[in-house]
Amino acid sequence: MKSGVLIINKAAGMTSHDVVSVVRRLFSTKKVGHTGTLDPNATGVLPVLAGNAVKASDLMPDTRKVYRAKVTFGASFDTEDVWGKKTAENERRPDRAVWDAACRAMEGDSMQIPPMVSAVKIGGRKLYEYARAGETVERQGRPIRVDRIEVLSFTPEEAELRVTCSRGTYIRTLISDLCKTCGVLGAMSALCREESGGFSLKDAVTLAELEGLTLPEREALLIPAEQLFAALPAVYLPPFFDKLIANGLTVAQYKLKSDLPGGQRARLYREGVFFALGEGVDSPEGPALKKIKVFPPDPVN
Repeated sequence: MKSGVLIINKAAGMTSHDVVSVVRRLFSTKKVGHTGTLDPNATGVLPVLAGNAVKASDLMPDTRKVYRAKVTFGASFDTEDVWGKKTAENERRPDRAVWDAACRAMEGDSMQIPPMVSAVKIGGRKLYEYARAGETVERQGRPIRVDRIEVLSFTPEEAELRVTCSRGTYIRTLISDLCKTCGVLGAMSALCREESGGFSLKDAVTLAELEGLTLPEREALLIPAEQLFAALPAVYLPPFFDKLIANGLTVAQYKLKSDLPGGQRARLYREGVFFALGEGVDSPEGPALKKIKVFPPDPVN
């Protein structure tokens, strides 16, 4: 089958794995995976990898994400969203000026403690597995960055936000922290991911729309895997050296006329065609380049 990235606009009520199962059936292949899990009650952008593109699943760059979220005031829940068990409620509501100030204060770099209903692993188990067993474990804060919180609407009963943030940011926890800062109870009551991995809702297709297409029409929607790494620099390898790097050898960068710093990743091209992801490394000869993973071209039918 043809390889590439399919941008799904996930509906509420299904897991990210449910989406993968449907795409496997529609493309008649088991080589399908996803990036950036969305909770069952969340909607929006879910990049799905098909064919040889699944090799990129653990190599996704830390690109920004954009979410639209709704907050309902007056109660708190054990899951930090309204689909969990209610733990408290009261009549206090936030003042608009105080809410806006809390949103501005939340922008920037900070440490966030992941929620117990997340897929973060501790002791070999995912946090939500502990939560389902009624257990709570100690969690360490993880670095996140919130670039912007825009208040789209606000009433005494609910607010709607657009959050631009780093990968790994939990919006439910951010909302919980905002409510605590304002001295009120509240929880996330809707979530839509509008952008992820450089893709947005305008690039996305629903599963219902996908069902109505023929296989060639579905394959025409696949975006080349190299687009996952569009933010990385490109290195066009000279003949001979492209074969050395493809075979796993490390090559001094002065021979390639490139100058990647150590740890910098790049898209690698031979004969003008993307074929691998590489990385700058140090070597006895100075700065060098090595491959991280090769993305074989699709077989020609």
